[in-house]
Amino acid sequence: MTVITAGAVVTARNPVHAALSLVLTFFSSAFIWMLLEAEFLAITLVLVYVGAVMVLFLFVVMMLDINIARIREGFIKFLPVGIALALIMFGLIYYVVSGDQFSLESMAAPVAKAADYSNTKELGMVLYTEYVFAFEIAAVILLVAIIAAISLTLRRRPGTRYQNPSEQMKIQKQDRLRIVKMEAEKK
Repeated sequence: MTVITAGAVVTARNPVHAALSLVLTFFSSAFIWMLLEAEFLAITLVLVYVGAVMVLFLFVVMMLDINIARIREGFIKFLPVGIALALIMFGLIYYVVSGDQFSLESMAAPVAKAADYSNTKELGMVLYTEYVFAFEIAAVILLVAIIAAISLTLRRRPGTRYQNPSEQMKIQKQDRLRIVKMEAEKK
């Protein structure tokens, strides 16, 4: 199912259908991780990618005015290049999988785990000890990407009023306050 839905992501003509096929791909990948007893990674995939990233993808796809006819023209135009790249990729996958590292003789028996074993705890221990520097670099890269995305999408619209804090700080009391003397009213 993962391969079929991933293929549907690439071949779908409608961007919304492609995004929904990607959601199915994420769910089936999470199911595979559950079978491999990587529960933390499976639930992270569902929460982060399906819950957040795919909502963002769908939001962007819906906001953009995508010309479907132009995309269809490019599909036929680049089909030979796509087929050639797909054949190269499948050849590389076959080369890697047919090697000695994936043979049944080279695979060791799985190690039995204790009843109180937590792969989430083990993942945290490895992530925050051995790979802490790489984890922090990834966090900085994601922060820079978020700031870049915000700055790229920030648009100034003419006629909209904005506050300028530096101008507000330059104001003096006499510029803001005007005292008006009035006679008291008599009843």
